[in-house]
Amino acid sequence: MIQTFFPQDRVARSLTVSTMAFALSSGVFYTVSTLYFTLVIGLSATTVGLGLGIAGGTGVLASYAGGWLADRVGAHHIQTVATGLNGIALLAYTFVSDAVVFTLIACLAVIMRSVGSSSKQAMLARWYTGPERVEVRARMRVVTNVFIGLGTVAAAAALLIGTASAYRVAMVVAGVLLLAATVPLAGLGRQVPELAARMTAVRERTASTGPSPLRDRTYIASVACNTVVATQFGLLTVGMPLWVATTDAPTAIVSVLLVLNTVVVAALQVRASRGTDDVRKAGRTVRRASWLLAIACGLYALAGYGNMIVACVLFVLAAFAHTMGEILGEAGGWGMAFELADQRSAGAYQGLSQTGYAIAAMFSPILATTAVEHGTAGWVGLAALFVLAGTGAAAVARHAAMMIPAD
Repeated sequence: MIQTFFPQDRVARSLTVSTMAFALSSGVFYTVSTLYFTLVIGLSATTVGLGLGIAGGTGVLASYAGGWLADRVGAHHIQTVATGLNGIALLAYTFVSDAVVFTLIACLAVIMRSVGSSSKQAMLARWYTGPERVEVRARMRVVTNVFIGLGTVAAAAALLIGTASAYRVAMVVAGVLLLAATVPLAGLGRQVPELAARMTAVRERTASTGPSPLRDRTYIASVACNTVVATQFGLLTVGMPLWVATTDAPTAIVSVLLVLNTVVVAALQVRASRGTDDVRKAGRTVRRASWLLAIACGLYALAGYGNMIVACVLFVLAAFAHTMGEILGEAGGWGMAFELADQRSAGAYQGLSQTGYAIAAMFSPILATTAVEHGTAGWVGLAALFVLAGTGAAAVARHAAMMIPAD
């Protein structure tokens, strides 16, 4: 945990501090934004949903563009600018007065978030090698989860006060935190000369000659399979709460399950990621994740048939299996995204992998609500989809490993 939150490596330390501020901002924003948009600005829930849906679509396109730009300008520069513009967009929400302006600002915020995510992934891919890449990425995820939780707790003050001014202050805090997240990144190129030199070499010599991931069928297949597995995020945040409301379990258990998820991720994500720099093992890890997600779907379904105690027990077991599937799915997905990429176009490759996550974020609420609406049949269908995707990822990884020439 000391290495996770206070890394010795200068690049990792800057990324970690920036991630802390970014995650705090996210926790505050996610907690108050919907209520701010509807209660303070006065937008309807339908308008908010439509605006965020349009913004999500722009974010999908921006994910690949962010990686493409990172190859040409430098991932550290792109990440700094994107994070700053994202902060400005959140601050601009306090001036929104109608649906059109809201949608435009939402598009800017989501685009910059997507560009920043792709550039961070590209930066990790270029600066680190082998198992270190996946390990640092795993530590970043632990930091993100913990500080999103802290941001959520802090934002509860605005909810308790419940006034328009309190919500506005929370939105301003979210924006300022994002601006603060640029500080550790701004001078990183000067503080670590090797980083700037490596990025400059990439920009000058190989950005124009590196292959496009859009022509790499193996990488596209890997992204497609991992995108389907990544739709599991919608289950915990959308599907599970809706499903709990249809069972005999108390709705308060939703908070317990979310806390369980945060604790398990913080405790096990780094350990679960070890060894996934090997392509074949990364594929097997994704396959194991898919089976755990399928088991979780089955337990969620069974919870609908039990009394309060049985349902609660089944929900806890389901959430644990789900979280383990989430951890392994992320670890294996990172390994495949890093190791199957051509380093000459690392930014574009990581941008494509982040595009997959953006697509998953768009469709996961739809899949989750569909599963809830169709009950047991919906959960079984979702379980089959996860297993199919995980099996495909393992097959892609196995094929790629066979194509790698022996030393």
